[in-house]
Amino acid sequence: MKAILLAGGKGTRLRPLTIHTPKPIVPIFDRPFLHYQLDLLKRVPEIDEVILSLNYQPRRIEELFGDGGDSGLSIKYVVEPAPLGTAGAVRYAGESLRESVVVFNGDVLTEVDLAAVIALHRERKAKATIVLTPVENPSAYGLVETDAAGNIQRFLEKPKPDEITCETINAGIYVLEPETFERIPKDMPWSIERSFFPSLIERDETFVAYVDRGYWIDIGTPEKYMQVHHDVMDGRFRAPPFADAASPASITWVAPGARVEDGAILEGPCFIDDATVVKAGARVGPYSVIGRHCHIEEHAAVEGSIVWANTRISQEAVVRASILGRHCHIGRNATIQNGVVLGDKSVITDHSRCNGMSHQPPATSHRP
Repeated sequence: MKAILLAGGKGTRLRPLTIHTPKPIVPIFDRPFLHYQLDLLKRVPEIDEVILSLNYQPRRIEELFGDGGDSGLSIKYVVEPAPLGTAGAVRYAGESLRESVVVFNGDVLTEVDLAAVIALHRERKAKATIVLTPVENPSAYGLVETDAAGNIQRFLEKPKPDEITCETINAGIYVLEPETFERIPKDMPWSIERSFFPSLIERDETFVAYVDRGYWIDIGTPEKYMQVHHDVMDGRFRAPPFADAASPASITWVAPGARVEDGAILEGPCFIDDATVVKAGARVGPYSVIGRHCHIEEHAAVEGSIVWANTRISQEAVVRASILGRHCHIGRNATIQNGVVLGDKSVITDHSRCNGMSHQPPATSHRP
């Protein structure tokens, strides 16, 4: 059985972080995000190959994952000649498939039981099965209505309060029959949500829902990207290096090759990657994630922030509730706070002040 990962988007909502780093490989702690999706697929032994549907900076992704040997799954790469939309990408990537295929959006982190989804698809002899997830605020999403038997009835984009009839939304995970791909026009943008799925309903084909109430999040915004790290450190999503901890929220995780000088203060939960130096008097506060080869200099403070690799935070600088890309330089006594997002190689000069236009703490993920 094959799986298609739709990983061709430009990640515009995560800019400037994704200008040089495609969204599928933004780091979650010390691992590219795509690894977490491959981990989930590996739990289904019959999935023997993953097809990565790419468009934006495909070489960066292929260089990182190669043939998939290190991940334990065979990986094939299909590069769209131009953006084809979600359905167009599925047809282009799955042109030669003849058996049921699992399809994953490239920005979804979940613990769904894929084997159970596949089993339901086969039991119902469905043309398509879609995973749905409940949310607290359905008006911000497109709702998916089902009948009592779990058949899909209707898709409703961003409903008004008086139009809300259910709480379930599209989770971006499907099992599809390739025989249906012929209805997707070739070589032109086509939406799986707005065009392909409605065609199944119009033709009265078997199109069923699997409702999953476990962990699910779309990492595609800075707020949600930060929330994923909070969820792992709080134990809401079990993943390395916090997965085996009885009380993950108390851990200060420091890579063996990092150096934390005497007099530095670490407050858990936090993460410090390999070859990073935290100087005496510096403070790394709760929910901070410091990437490889970073320097946190004397009396600097990092609080609730994500700092990508090779970044230097100079003496007495403060980084609070923000995200810094690779190779940034934060000058002495500078303050960065309240949701600032800096792209790679940003330089903030001494004594500068960068304050986010608005700041909201990371939203709680859909379910603990």
